[in-house]
Amino acid sequence: QVQLVESGGGLVQAGGSLKLSCAASGFIFSSDTMGWYRQAPGKQRESVAVIISGGITNYADSVKGRFTISRDNAKNTVYLQMNSLKPDDTAVYYCYRKGYWGQGTQVTVSS
Repeated sequence: QVQLVESGGGLVQAGGSLKLSCAASGFIFSSDTMGWYRQAPGKQRESVAVIISGGITNYADSVKGRFTISRDNAKNTVYLQMNSLKPDDTAVYYCYRKGYWGQGTQVTVSS
């Protein structure tokens, strides 16, 4: 069955960086679009970044220029490099593949 396991979250000061990883299994990873979403307390879950099988990416306006999504098809893993983090980036970050979600990883940015 499809499994998505995130890691790499944590507590970081504003201006710092974190790199999230999502290890995927149970499907043909290289063929699928993968995404990162986030949900802050009291807010709806929102799309952060998406990467299609060919490597084309798309980002939310709020993270453009600061976050980078990438994938390693040999490792069945998608990454989210987050730089210049802001307190507003504090949220639970989820890995997504059509119809499936990971368990989420908490990112907390202190001011």
